[in-house]
Amino acid sequence: MTDRSAQLHSLSIDRDEPEARSGISLITMLSLLVGAIIATAALMWFFVTPPAPAPAAAPVTTAITTTTTPSPAAPAAPAPRTSGLVASGYVVARRQATISAEITGRIRDVLVEEGTRVEVGQVLARLDDTRALIQLDLLQSQLNAASARIRSLDAQLAEARLVATRAADLAARNIGPQANVSATQAQVDSLAAQLAAARSDRAAAAVMLVSQQDLIERHIVRAPFAGIVIAKNAQVGEILSPASAGGGFTRTGVATLVDMDSLEIEVDVNEGQIGRVTPGQRVEARLDAYPDWRIPAHVEAIIPTADRARATIQVRVAFDERDDRILPDMAARVIFVE
Repeated sequence: MTDRSAQLHSLSIDRDEPEARSGISLITMLSLLVGAIIATAALMWFFVTPPAPAPAAAPVTTAITTTTTPSPAAPAAPAPRTSGLVASGYVVARRQATISAEITGRIRDVLVEEGTRVEVGQVLARLDDTRALIQLDLLQSQLNAASARIRSLDAQLAEARLVATRAADLAARNIGPQANVSATQAQVDSLAAQLAAARSDRAAAAVMLVSQQDLIERHIVRAPFAGIVIAKNAQVGEILSPASAGGGFTRTGVATLVDMDSLEIEVDVNEGQIGRVTPGQRVEARLDAYPDWRIPAHVEAIIPTADRARATIQVRVAFDERDDRILPDMAARVIFVE
């Protein structure tokens, strides 16, 4: 009986073990499902969300910054600072001229080009002086003739005076008539007058000769001051006439000359700010062509008049140093230093 009961008990179904197994399977399935959902959400966030921008690189100076021990030296005087007053203008030349001749003539030679540096009195051009030289020869001949006539009259006058002396001597001794004395004296006076006239003619011829020589000199165009030629305004064969308005082959000047030592800056300052500008004030000038070049300068003069239309006052700024890079008509900007 006992053996049969044991066999029957072994054939019975245990209700507790399947429940335990089934409970474990359900938890596992739920865990897998939750993991799959989380993985799916992570993948969707990775592919949908745009990548964050990379952080900016730290400046190199922060990596190599070092600390130094301040020196015990006395503090330096505060450096002058620039005021907020800034003005714009252009480089101009105080001495600039279009060189011409004083007479009208055809240009024979032009001896300069753009960029040529010239000195005072240097020849820039020559006009055709052929006719002037012919006239000079004529005046020289007239002067020579006047001198020869004077010599002839001198000889005649000397002889006439001898004759007059003899006639006077004979008349004094009652040998010769008194009429001879009067005639010979008249001859002497006539020759003396002719000699005086000849001498005046010679002086006039000499003056005319000097005038003609000066006229010939005016056919040569010279530089009135030292500088650089910035424009060549005429060519060989053209007519130069300073009184003409120009046009065609007629030119009023040969070349434009600029004294580079006279370059300065002209700026317009608002009349409401002109009180911040004083003669001799330090100025920092900058050219648009060289924006990093700071040129020391100073206020040369404040023009004592205002522009009613623009409400500005013109200020002249002179350079403290000269440089070949500074050229006329360059745009410039100046900062007035306090």
